[in-house]
Amino acid sequence: MSPSLPELLKRVDAHKARLDALRPLPVATVASLRDKLALEWTYNSNAIEGNTLTLRETQVVLEGVTVGGKSLREHLEAINHREAIGAVEELIHSGKTMTEWDVRGIHQIVLKGIAPEHAGRYRTENVAIVGASHTPPAAVLVPERMDALMQWISGPEFQAQHTVARAAEFHTRFVEIHPFLDGNGRTGRLLMNAVLMQEGYPPAVIRKENRSTYYDALDHACVTKDYTAITRLVAEETLRSLDSYLEVVEGRQPEHDPAPRLGVVNRSRRQGVER
Repeated sequence: MSPSLPELLKRVDAHKARLDALRPLPVATVASLRDKLALEWTYNSNAIEGNTLTLRETQVVLEGVTVGGKSLREHLEAINHREAIGAVEELIHSGKTMTEWDVRGIHQIVLKGIAPEHAGRYRTENVAIVGASHTPPAAVLVPERMDALMQWISGPEFQAQHTVARAAEFHTRFVEIHPFLDGNGRTGRLLMNAVLMQEGYPPAVIRKENRSTYYDALDHACVTKDYTAITRLVAEETLRSLDSYLEVVEGRQPEHDPAPRLGVVNRSRRQGVER
């Protein structure tokens, strides 16, 4: 039987406490784990949106090698995402509170060289998301909604939540606004992990094979404001990342292996509009 969400968050807390007790971690170990998770994060986040580069091909592209048979956009998506991770890391190291300027700056990197006319700019058109039950707000409302979102992450309601719940809800609220014409999914997952990393957690990598579950959980949260399912998914992936760290640092085998998800309805990929 799967643990309840509170039980799952307690497991996350326990793993995080074990990792914190081992700090400071060896520099070489941290660097290798950081690179491993950054590669997996880049590969999976792009694959969720339809990028066809394999994990190995993504690694090759990030090493500066062109992969035959793949589009320029797919190459740029990998390169840009890795650079955007660097921007998130710089934000964390600065100790500053995230602002709209940071959000737009990260999005600008995500779409650099792909859609420069939209990079870092809020949409001025109304959109619908293929396969989703909710409809994003009208374009004219985007600046107001984004301002409210950034105020919310500085308020007491946000701060009172478990870090994983904060990250999941922030990601959902961002996706619900859908502030950009493209690149919302990748940017939203980068921002989600900024919240986690700010509190010393490793990034939660939403894996390609969980795409349908992830989309369903997001859609359910956007419609009902019940964030349980999306928080559970983020918690599971956070626990997996913590296990990756503990496995290497403690020299043990990973403990966390969530049961396979059954009965998931496949969701068609968005047509030109990234969630």
